[in-house]
Amino acid sequence: MEQFSFVVSDQESGRLDKVVTNHYPDLTRSKIQNLIKQEQILVNQAPTTNRYKVSENDVIDVTLPDPVEVSVKPEKMNLDIVFEDDDVIVVNKPQGMVVHPAPGHENGTLVNGLLDHAPLATVNGELRPGIVHRIDKDTSGLLMVAKNDQAMLSLSAQLKAKTNQRKYLAIVHGNFKEEAGTINAPIGRSKKDRKKMDIVEDGRPAVTHFKVLERFTDYTLIECELETGRTHQIRVHLKYIGHPVAGDPLYGPRNTLKGNGQFLHAKLLGFKHPRTGEELVFEVDPPQIFQDTLSKLRGI
Repeated sequence: MEQFSFVVSDQESGRLDKVVTNHYPDLTRSKIQNLIKQEQILVNQAPTTNRYKVSENDVIDVTLPDPVEVSVKPEKMNLDIVFEDDDVIVVNKPQGMVVHPAPGHENGTLVNGLLDHAPLATVNGELRPGIVHRIDKDTSGLLMVAKNDQAMLSLSAQLKAKTNQRKYLAIVHGNFKEEAGTINAPIGRSKKDRKKMDIVEDGRPAVTHFKVLERFTDYTLIECELETGRTHQIRVHLKYIGHPVAGDPLYGPRNTLKGNGQFLHAKLLGFKHPRTGEELVFEVDPPQIFQDTLSKLRGI
């Protein structure tokens, strides 16, 4: 258990949760709001609400409970294995599945299913065994998974050297004037909402290439190729240029295509086999809801 305290200065004003966020940027706003509800954040030694407006010289006490340990248990699952040998698994992750366990998502993740299916590399820690890269919960498509530490190191090195291929399909809002382009804008944690990523000056370099595949009245089907792999990269970059991914609950408009989250699919994955050096390329179709939505947009 950790405890912190601070005194509100004459420069600070507004809601309690916002002021606490400014002092502890590693805590999300929702986490802070939960701590206030649980009476783990006190004002002048008394519990209060998120909406409390702070005053100068208020004493704020913050108590962080010890983190809940998350253990990973194998679970029987019907996984869509696209390729597998002694070193690598390529899996087609369904939309709606979290890649690895975390607080709030201890079960039903891809890692739980993979652990039941085969032994995985351990060099990446207990919670992310074999996981070389991730895709968001509501993004579908291809992931490479390492079954041993040698494979893990090789595949991770390829990611770092940008020698692998990762291509995505996305249905986005609006129409493009250009046929193709590159978005080069650094990404970091949003200063306004800690749940989100954003384009920030001091963020990490991020590059996304895109190509128009098909135009509709209010939407466009594009292919995106990742040069880097930042959190929410494609979603943030496309919002930045005014073409958010359709269905995106975090970065898109409310008036959008109906579905199960963002219309974003990791369709192609290419890498050198960690043992043989052979160039492997895999491709999978998007989920049925993605295909059905395209048919509706085409008027079929």
